Amino acid sequence: MKFGALQRRVKRCEQVMAVRIGETQGNWGVLSQVWRQGWSPLRIVVVGLAGGFIAGKLEVPGKVNGARWLQMVGSVSSLFASAQAAFATVVAAQAAETADDAAEQADEATQQPPPAAARQAAQPAPAHEPDSELRGPRPAEAATEMSER
Repeated sequence: MKFGALQRRVKRCEQVMAVRIGETQGNWGVLSQVWRQGWSPLRIVVVGLAGGFIAGKLEVPGKVNGARWLQMVGSVSSLFASAQAAFATVVAAQAAETADDAAEQADEATQQPPPAAARQAAQPAPAHEPDSELRGPRPAEAATEMSER
C-alpha cells in the first residue's frame, strides 16, 4: 500500500473510533442515570434481604461464610466505584478540552479586527442632535419658558 492510502485509512479509523467513543460515553451516561434512578429504597431493602437469604442458604461450612461474603460485596462495590471514577475522569477530560476550545475561539475572536459596521456602531453619537429642533422643546425647557412668561 502507498503511504497516502495508509494515512487515509488511519484517519478514517480515527474518525470511526471518535464516533464510537462518543456513542459509548452517551450510552454510559444513560445507563448510569437509569441505574441510579432504579435503586429506590424499597429495591435496596429487597435486594439486601434476598442477598442475605441466599448467603444463609448457600453457606457451606468453610466455603462461603459471613466474612467471605462481606469481602466479596466489598470487592464488587469497589469495582463499581473505580468504574464510576474512571468515567468521571473521562467526562472531566472532555469538559477540559471543550473549555480549551472555547477559550481558543474567544482569543481568536478578540484578536480579529471588528468589521466596518461594528466599528461604526461603536462610534459615539454626535453631541448635538440636528433634528432636536424639529421635535420641539424638551419638557424642562418648556417649563422654563412658560414660567418666564
